[in-house]
Amino acid sequence: MTGTVLSPNVGWALLSLFGVIWVALGIYWGRKARSLDGFMVAGRNVGLALGTATAVATWMTSNTTMLAPQFALELGVWGMLAYSTAAFGLFLFAPMARRIREVMPSGYTSVEFMRLRYGPTTYGVFLVISLFYSLTWMVSMGIAGGILLEALSGIPYVYGMSIILLVCVIYTLFGGLFAVIGTDFIQSSIILFGVVAVAIAVISRVSLEEVHANLVERRPMLLSALFPAAIIAIFNNMLFGIGEIFHSNVWWSRAFAMREGVGTRAYALAGLLWLPIPIVAGFLGLAAPALDVNVVRPDTVGPIVAAATLGEVGAVLVFIVVFCSLASSIDSLLAATSDVVTTEVVRPLFLRGASKQRLRTVAGFVIAGLGLLTWLACLPWPAIAGHLGSGGDFHENVIAAGQPIGTLATVLFLAGPLVGATIWPILTGLYLKRSSAAGASTAMVAGAGCGLVAYFEIGWYAATLVGTGVSFAITALTVWLLPATFEWSRLSGAELREGAAA
Repeated sequence: MTGTVLSPNVGWALLSLFGVIWVALGIYWGRKARSLDGFMVAGRNVGLALGTATAVATWMTSNTTMLAPQFALELGVWGMLAYSTAAFGLFLFAPMARRIREVMPSGYTSVEFMRLRYGPTTYGVFLVISLFYSLTWMVSMGIAGGILLEALSGIPYVYGMSIILLVCVIYTLFGGLFAVIGTDFIQSSIILFGVVAVAIAVISRVSLEEVHANLVERRPMLLSALFPAAIIAIFNNMLFGIGEIFHSNVWWSRAFAMREGVGTRAYALAGLLWLPIPIVAGFLGLAAPALDVNVVRPDTVGPIVAAATLGEVGAVLVFIVVFCSLASSIDSLLAATSDVVTTEVVRPLFLRGASKQRLRTVAGFVIAGLGLLTWLACLPWPAIAGHLGSGGDFHENVIAAGQPIGTLATVLFLAGPLVGATIWPILTGLYLKRSSAAGASTAMVAGAGCGLVAYFEIGWYAATLVGTGVSFAITALTVWLLPATFEWSRLSGAELREGAAA
């Protein structure tokens, strides 16, 4: 690939260096992850500093460094602010983390909660949503990694994507949540420094006044307070962020892992630290027209602006930030999804009565399988099919196929209606005895269905809003008209111990 800021040799050297470092750290921390509790919930003894760092790093994904600038480029100032509303998910989950530890002191997963709280039907619906969302997020991370490494250094998309996934699989396989949280602490520090440094460099090249004047002249709609799509995107993204955090085992596993009383403070601090990052990153998208940067794909505008502004040094910094932000999310998803598949799918279907040590071994195989599945989903299959039609073997056609179709926004927000539809069943399930299984199941199915219709008929920026609204209406009606009764002791009693593992 021509026109990249970094040479492929530099890109390969950086990729190899950080890959070796993370794998070595995973092996080192893996010594603490030999038991099931150590592997899945880090011994339930994570303190405030590590708890805050892992929350910040996991939420500061490559989507933050790529989608926030894309939002600003396409939706203007409101779009830039829209992405920052995802911080409300962290703020609102802070008190929930305490509640989760109170009602499920020996819990492992969010899916386990839904099974014990609502029964098999609701559990099945929630399991499908949870696994679909996890795969969608991991695929979006893999796509982001491949695109960015190729854009910055010319490393072919498939090679870059494959190596990032492989590195994350290896160190998560060895170290479990211990390795995830430990590397997150390092990664969050690197990401925070890198994003701030890039923003300062861009502002030194083009002032706020110049950016504003350029937008007024060339793209005035981006400054409009009445830009309809941008206004919808604010609420859509806020609800998407809330739904992501409320339902995902990525965040529940950390609530189980943190020491008693730590979760509330850790998530609140993480929200405060994360809140300004999308605004800073989004400014790169607004500055692109004033800098006359050629943007081929809207979801690469942030890194391309940074690299164009700072040259090779800046490109190296962006490369490192991108690698850290990708790894901090992929490893979390691998660990959290493995927990769900191992304890809520494999164990009840194939390993009833298995020991915790047996489940610890199985969890490693599940992580490897999830990595392979994600890799397959990240491959540019439409382009591969076209190349296959012209002959050649599979490996050659994979490499020749190039980049996938669609931006990160269209890939990631496909799961928006599904996660938005889980918000109210989870909230009422945690706090209200009146919330029923029938109401929760209906709310999730109807909300997800209506939201997906909105995704295809209106756009990705409205789908979560529709799905969450429908789910709220059904949940409210069923809690009022068809109340149930539930004993909280069922979440912490013998049933939970049997469900966790023998």
